[in-house]
Amino acid sequence: MPFYRVWFYTLVMVGITLCSPLLFFGTLRESWYNVYFKGARWWGMFVLFGMGFLPKVERRTKYKQGASYMFVANHVSMIDIMLMLYVANRPFVFVGKKELAKIPIFGFFYRRGCILVDRNDPASRRSVYVQAQKRLADGLGICIFPEAGVPDPSVTLAPFKDGAFRLAVEHQIPIAPMTFVDNKRRFPYAFFQGTIGGTLRVVVHPVLPTKGLDLEDRRELKDQTRALIEGAL
Repeated sequence: MPFYRVWFYTLVMVGITLCSPLLFFGTLRESWYNVYFKGARWWGMFVLFGMGFLPKVERRTKYKQGASYMFVANHVSMIDIMLMLYVANRPFVFVGKKELAKIPIFGFFYRRGCILVDRNDPASRRSVYVQAQKRLADGLGICIFPEAGVPDPSVTLAPFKDGAFRLAVEHQIPIAPMTFVDNKRRFPYAFFQGTIGGTLRVVVHPVLPTKGLDLEDRRELKDQTRALIEGAL
C-alpha cells in the first residue's frame, strides 16, 4: 500500500502538470472559470482512472441544464474531490481547507479555483459567505462537504454543519446530495489501509428544493440531506 500512496501523489502532480495550460488560462479572468473547471475535471479523471478506480454512478435524478446547485456529500477520502469533479460534470467551486494551499504546485491552482477557509478563524468562516455569494451570483455551483472535515475512521457519518444549507436557502438554490459509498473502504486516510483500484459507487440523490424556504428551515433541510446520504451507506 505505501507504493500505491506514492503512486496517488505522483498522479496528482503529473495530472496537474498536464492540465496546467487550461488551469492557468482559466484563472486569468473570473469569466473564464469554465476553462479552469474543465482542466480540473480532466485532472480528476486522470487521477481516478490512473488509480484503477471505476466510478459506478446511480443517478436518481437529472440536473437541469444551466442550473446552479449546492453539491454536498460525505467526506471520507482524498479521492472525494476527484470523484465529485467527475460526477457533478458542471462548473462549481469547492469550499476547502486553507492548509491545502501550501502544497507545492497543487496549492497554486487550488488557491485560484477554490474558496479557502480556516475553520479555526471566525473571520475566515464569515468570508466564505461573501465569496460564495459572488460565485453563486456568477451562475456557478458550490461544493461543500458539510461534515467540515474527514471524521474519525470509526464514525460512519459525522454531524453536519449549517453553512452549506444556509447559503442554499439564502440564494434559493437546490441541494444536490450524493453518497460516496466505497471511498472510505477503497482509499481511506489511513496510510496502510485500502484496496488497489476497484469500483467507486456513487448515489446521486434527488435534489432538495429550497425555493420558498427561509433560514429557520435550514436545520430541517440539513437533517433531511444527512438522512439521504446516511441511508445509502
